[in-house]
Amino acid sequence: MFDVDDIRDWRGLPVVDKDGGKIGKLEAVYFDTATEEPSFATVKVGLPGGGRLVFVPLAGARVSPGHLRVIVDKKTAKDAPSIGTDGELEAAEEPGIYGHYGLDYQVGANGERRLGRR
Repeated sequence: MFDVDDIRDWRGLPVVDKDGGKIGKLEAVYFDTATEEPSFATVKVGLPGGGRLVFVPLAGARVSPGHLRVIVDKKTAKDAPSIGTDGELEAAEEPGIYGHYGLDYQVGANGERRLGRR
């Protein structure tokens, strides 16, 4: 996994799929609240001045000076659950994000949500 201390420096960088196809631009990183590890990124897709934010898993992602490469393909990423560019992720939407990528989802021991944005 990569270090996320300088995420502000990476915002707006292109996010590309495993084959180098551009998905969109990095908007934010969501952390697993149980481990404090980065687990998903939101990527802005769509037309300038509009669009939406799709959730893309960060497991296996690599950062380079010019882009962030994720291990999912472009179509899967663009079909992922999304929120509006000014929206917020609701706790009830989290299982759908994990499920889209075939990942297991579990709430915290006391029912707390799994994803947090910083």
